[in-house]
Amino acid sequence: MSQDEIAVMDGGKCILQVRGVRPFFSEKYDITRHPQYKYLSDADKKNAFDVDGYLAAMRRRQRQVVMQEEVFDFYEIDLSDEEETGEADAAEE
Repeated sequence: MSQDEIAVMDGGKCILQVRGVRPFFSEKYDITRHPQYKYLSDADKKNAFDVDGYLAAMRRRQRQVVMQEEVFDFYEIDLSDEEETGEADAAEE
C-alpha cells in the first residue's frame, strides 16, 4: 500500500500491526461503547492521571525511611567508648 493510498484511507478503518502477524485492516473501535468508558479521561477529565503528582508522591515516599503512621523502636547508640577502644587496639598492633 502506498503513502497516497494510506492518506485517503477511510477514517473508520485502521491498519493494525501486532507482533508475529502481518499488518491487517480493521474497523476502528468506538471506545464510547465500551462498558468501562466512564473511567477514561475522555469521558470525564477528573479521571486523567496526574503524572507529576504521582512522581512527586513517589519521591516524597522514597525520602522517608519510616512512614509517618509506622510504629518503630528507636535505639540511641553511644559509640564514644568504642572509638577510644578502637584507637587503643590499633596502637597495640
